[in-house]
Amino acid sequence: MLNKTVFYFTLLFWALSANFSYAQVDYLEGHDLVRGEELYKANCTACHRIGDYKSARLIGPGLNEDIFNKYSEQWLLDWIRNSSALIESGDEQAVSIFEEFNQSVMTAFPTFSDEDIKDILAYIENPPVEEVAVVETLDIEVDQDQSINTPLLLLIVLVLFSVLGFLVFIKNSLKKASKIEETIFQGIKKWIFSNLVIVIIVTHLGVLSLVVLGWQSLSKIGISQNYQPAQPIEFSHKVHAGQQGIDCNYCHSSARKSKHSGIPSANVCMNCHANIVEGPTHGTKEIAKIYKAVGYDVDSRSYIEGYEEQPIKWIRIHNLPDLAYFNHSQHVVAGGLECQECHGAIEEMDVVYQKEKLTMGWCINCHRDTKIDLDNPYYHGYSDWIEKHKKADLTVEDIGGLECGKCHY
Repeated sequence: MLNKTVFYFTLLFWALSANFSYAQVDYLEGHDLVRGEELYKANCTACHRIGDYKSARLIGPGLNEDIFNKYSEQWLLDWIRNSSALIESGDEQAVSIFEEFNQSVMTAFPTFSDEDIKDILAYIENPPVEEVAVVETLDIEVDQDQSINTPLLLLIVLVLFSVLGFLVFIKNSLKKASKIEETIFQGIKKWIFSNLVIVIIVTHLGVLSLVVLGWQSLSKIGISQNYQPAQPIEFSHKVHAGQQGIDCNYCHSSARKSKHSGIPSANVCMNCHANIVEGPTHGTKEIAKIYKAVGYDVDSRSYIEGYEEQPIKWIRIHNLPDLAYFNHSQHVVAGGLECQECHGAIEEMDVVYQKEKLTMGWCINCHRDTKIDLDNPYYHGYSDWIEKHKKADLTVEDIGGLECGKCHY
């Protein structure tokens, strides 16, 4: 009896402590978090977000303090500096990551010193609270029916089985004390058959829950809806595009002419802010950052001679995977789309965020539903398609908008 008691309590203790037994290396002491943040945002944000390994995944995995449990400091130094060399050396962890991310090669940073990389690691371990909060709340905003994560679910299952085992042990002990002879398995079998309907219902609900959990996990891979990072300058689209009515194409001029909409240079900002030196919300604080970038003396209203410009390091929000081709000019000029149709009501956003999912299905539905403006000269070359379908309301789908090669090269 004593051995069984020890067994059940050991199982219960193991279940409760399983997720809290990891040791973590402290990278904060002696490293420059400010420089780490600068290096991270300048070199890492195109492929990584701060947060959970899977739910915060962008092109590469989400980064947080868990990486210090999985990998040694020297391994992280070697990986960040030249991941390709580490993979070619046959390192098992490097090869595993390489395979997991479809053999995508991480950019090498041979100019980084050990101190540079350690500063980045220190920043990953202790990022700004607001950035972590944004990433952690993304899934809640995307799906209000969000379920608990898998490790927590397993922990709950283990605890319940431990409690069940302990209760069965108590039951059998009482039966023996009452001289009732029945084994554990006989008791379980008897209980199952006497409660068969309940067992069937619980089993089906359990299987359904696992299916739903699996679907929710798979359907969120690569989706960054509601991503809203803090930018280096608190630029308000609500003030500029909304209250002031500035056309989106004034700042993002290449949207009509090229694949990318483009990020405006600070010189575009200076077209107005050479004279507008104070904003309605932040006063002179945020505009002063533009002056610092271009070397502008607001007192003399002139540029500082010989000043070395400091580019503003904006953080990209809308990212499509490398396998997808999207051309802004084709949609803006040929398609006649307004910016808001893909980016949401930008003119109402103080801080821009990703409004839509930008998934393949989302794009396909748009191609199926969007009617072609036949008065647009761009479509005059598609007379054969018009004749083929013999209908007035042609959609993008009718002129090949669902062909794989249109978006996947």
